[in-house]
Formats: sequence, structure tokens, C-alpha cells
Amino acid sequence: MDNTIFLARILPSYGVKIWLDACKITSKDVARISSQYGTRCTAWNYSGQRLAAGLADGSLVVYDSMDPASSAFTCTSRFKVQDSSILKVVWVPPEYGDAVACISADGTLSLWEEVMEDSEGHHWKMCKSFDRSTSQVLDVQFGDGQTCLKLVAAYSDGHIKVYELLGTLELEKWQLQAEFQNVIDLVSKFGNASCLSASISWNPQRSEVQQSSFVLGFSSNTPPLNSPKVWEFDLDHQRWLPVAELSLPEDKSDQVWEMEWDMSGMTLASTGSDGVVRLWQSNVNGEWHEQAVLTPAS
Repeated sequence: MDNTIFLARILPSYGVKIWLDACKITSKDVARISSQYGTRCTAWNYSGQRLAAGLADGSLVVYDSMDPASSAFTCTSRFKVQDSSILKVVWVPPEYGDAVACISADGTLSLWEEVMEDSEGHHWKMCKSFDRSTSQVLDVQFGDGQTCLKLVAAYSDGHIKVYELLGTLELEKWQLQAEFQNVIDLVSKFGNASCLSASISWNPQRSEVQQSSFVLGFSSNTPPLNSPKVWEFDLDHQRWLPVAELSLPEDKSDQVWEMEWDMSGMTLASTGSDGVVRLWQSNVNGEWHEQAVLTPAS
């Protein structure tokens, strides 16, 4: 199983198909997980041995590979998160336990943890429900800061909220560290922004000299919010600063759909309404440049 890669794909019939690629050119279908309620999203945990699936009825299902040498997956838990569909599931880094963040169709964000209690054995419980006010949560990601775990959430009004965990093993204790909009000019404020989607990607690089950073872009009716901004934590002044805007002079503030770092944290891929994939890198001076544009084959 060390060289085995699993890929989960949501089927039109709302089930989940799991593909296996054992470092070969071809892949094979090894499992199909069906749900009469419709699967809306899936997420692997960090080891690739657990798969969480969010359903249209607001339930979360957890599948486990009981034998590392086998490709079989078994449903080990199912519980209700919300009455509305679950749109996204993100696993908490493993050093903080077995836990997931769930975004529901009503815009709520909740955190669920698997616990062991004498009376009930292993089960999942909600340890935190984040305040939503009037805007909806569109995306969420976890990142390890130099001092504690951080959670970044993007909202439908164009705001970003950064929370930090107060206790290493107490996932219910979070405090709001910062709130700002996705703009280079921190003085600018956009009060009537309406965002349909957002994409957050936390830089996986870790070092004593590398500050915590993430990139975020929106798909909205407010062009200044859309372009990807790289946010870095200023340790001396204890605040988040936009250190780069990933756009070209000829860009028209195209909406951003998805962004992802490579495993090294050196190259960032972005996609948006212009229909292409752009690859970005920064030099030793922290200046970002577009390295390549990948156009879909006609």
C-alpha cells in the first residue's frame, strides 16, 4: 500500500467511486460507494486511509480501510451535521486528532471530532460551530502557524476570517485572530460585495524563517476582490499583510475558481473564468511571476 494512490470521484448517480493507481500507467476501479441521499463532496484524511463523504441530506459518512494491505473500505460512522447539504469537508491536520470541518449549503461552518467515551465508545461530536452572522462561509482551510493551528475561512461578503486554536488538544477553543477583505489596499472597503465562491490554499512550506502564508481568490461581482492575493503573517507586528497580487497588467480581474500549491510550496496553480491554468512562482526577493500558462487542448 506504500505506493498505492487512491482517487475518489463523485458519480452522476451521487455515489462515490474509488480508483486505485499502484504507480502504474493504468488505474482500476476498486470500490463503489452508493448513497440514496446523494454524495456532494469527499475528502481523504492525511494518511489516505479514511474517506469522509458529505451527503445531500446533511449527513457525513466516514469510510475506513481496515486493512492497510487491502483496498476495501467500510462505513464506520454516519452522523447528521446539518439539515442542508454538506458542500465541503476538510480534515484537521492529524497531530490534532481525527476531526473535520464541514461547510453546509446554508453557509454554516462546524467542526466535528471523533472521540472515545466510556458510555458511547467511538463516536463523532460537534466541538465548534462558528458564528456566521449574515454572510455564508464559502471555503475553509487549516494551516500550521509557528505557534498554533490556524483556520482560514472565506465569506460571501468578501471577508476573510483567521481563527487560531487556543489549546492543542481542545478543538472547541478558537479565537478570532484577524478579519479583513481580499484587497491589496487595506484602506479600501467594499460593503456590497456578493461572492459566489472562493478558493483558499495554505502554503505547505515549513521552516523557521518561512512565515505562515496562504493565497485566496474570489468569484464575485467586485473585481478588486477576485484576483489571488498572497497573505503572509507579520510576526513582528502580529498581523496579516497582502504581500503579492497574482495578476498581469492585461488581466480584467477574472473570477478565480480554484488554486493549489504543489507539495513543495514553490509553485502555485490557479484557474478562473479565463479558462486557463496559470503557474506562479516567487523569486528569492519575494517577487511573484507567471511561469507558464496551460491552455486546454481543443
